[in-house]
Amino acid sequence: MPKKRKIILLIFLVVLFLPEFAQIPVQGATARDWNAESFWYEPWGKSGVHKGIDIFGKKTTPILSTTYGVVVFKGELSLGGKVVLALGPKWRLHYYAHLDSDDVFIGQPLSVGTKIGALGDSGNAKGKPAHLHYSMLTMVPYLWRIDSSTQGWKKMFFLDPASIIQP
Repeated sequence: MPKKRKIILLIFLVVLFLPEFAQIPVQGATARDWNAESFWYEPWGKSGVHKGIDIFGKKTTPILSTTYGVVVFKGELSLGGKVVLALGPKWRLHYYAHLDSDDVFIGQPLSVGTKIGALGDSGNAKGKPAHLHYSMLTMVPYLWRIDSSTQGWKKMFFLDPASIIQP
């Protein structure tokens, strides 16, 4: 492997293990704009349990990157509507769903507060109050989090965003 690629790979790995410095992804939102008890709430539609938090606000309010990272997916999904997925520190994926619009491209580097898109009601949120469904997943399984709750085995991947973005 050429020296330049090794350096880039080393920088990439170091950055992924640095602290997140996470912030609330909806501009101007506070902890009062979501229900911290909604993570892993059930019953929750087709998904069974709610694997994130919904942060409410005015439609088209800017959605900002909670941490630094890189955009790995953007597109449309049936439930999430317009979505953006970013890989951030600690090998965590940050999932932003129900967007009205997105302002990023795949491969785009993000810093804390980079505009990702705008708050909306796309996907299965159509006709409901505008909100961001925000989920965090770890690519490194946390096996000790598995429990006997509904879909409890998935808790090794899904993290409670409210515990990380609390102001």
